Amino acid sequence: MKIALKVDVDTLRGTLEGVPALLELYQRYGVKATFLFSLGPDHTGRALRRIFRPGFFSKVQRTSVVSHYGLKTLLYGTLLPGPHIGRRAGDIMREVEQAGHEVGIHCHDHIRWQDFVANRNADWTRKEMQTAIDVFQKIFGHQPAVHGAAGWQLNKHALQLEQQLGFRYASDCRGQSPFIPQMDGETFDCPQIPTTLPTLDELLGRNGITEANVHEAVFAASRKPAAAGHVYTLHAELEGMKLLPVMEKLLQLWQQAGDDIGTLADYAEELDTAILPCHELVWGQVEGRSGVLAVQGQKIE
Repeated sequence: MKIALKVDVDTLRGTLEGVPALLELYQRYGVKATFLFSLGPDHTGRALRRIFRPGFFSKVQRTSVVSHYGLKTLLYGTLLPGPHIGRRAGDIMREVEQAGHEVGIHCHDHIRWQDFVANRNADWTRKEMQTAIDVFQKIFGHQPAVHGAAGWQLNKHALQLEQQLGFRYASDCRGQSPFIPQMDGETFDCPQIPTTLPTLDELLGRNGITEANVHEAVFAASRKPAAAGHVYTLHAELEGMKLLPVMEKLLQLWQQAGDDIGTLADYAEELDTAILPCHELVWGQVEGRSGVLAVQGQKIE
């Protein structure tokens, strides 16, 4: 089975601590991953606006948010000013690419994008994406090839901009297989490579799943048939820190099974975009996660 590793890096702490830990782990196991960076201010504390979203409190209780993110991070953007991640951690980001991993864009301001993009217009969306691209180019010296929307949140303007701004593929949604996206009746050229596997924060604390056995649940999900393979989204703040042992156990299981572990770029190389099916991108719920996300909808004939 092909397994693409997509690392979402949401916070300054995740960049400074989680990313180096994952680099060391991946070097030991000889695997490469795609790292998608939040490049602007860390405003994690503003996520408290979500307190009235159904399922928010249950997720916070299940996943021990404070122990994973740290109190200081949870105050950024409220009682503490939000540090600029790109300026503070550009050297670490460059180390990722120098180690042979793929790098791309998650967002500029994670909380701002995740909480507002669904209802924003083309100008707002372009400003957010272009600002992220500008920081990315300053850090890496080249154009990004991949975009992965923060919180699996987007709008049709983001899809249009992905094709206009030169992204070769994107991983903005949840789904089952790669596809050409259609949203609000418009079809967009930039292929979507959706996350197919559940994330740790969606599994922990549910159905008897704990930190001791959650790797088994993810591995079992990765055994489900998938013609193009699976995409596993992990977080530098979880698998790169307190849950690093879970990531190592997963690597061991996948390698013992003979799976091909790699980047989204590796995954995309084997896709024939000329024959990819077109699917709607719709809003839907994912078990274990609060609110609605962009998900792969029905096939367009």
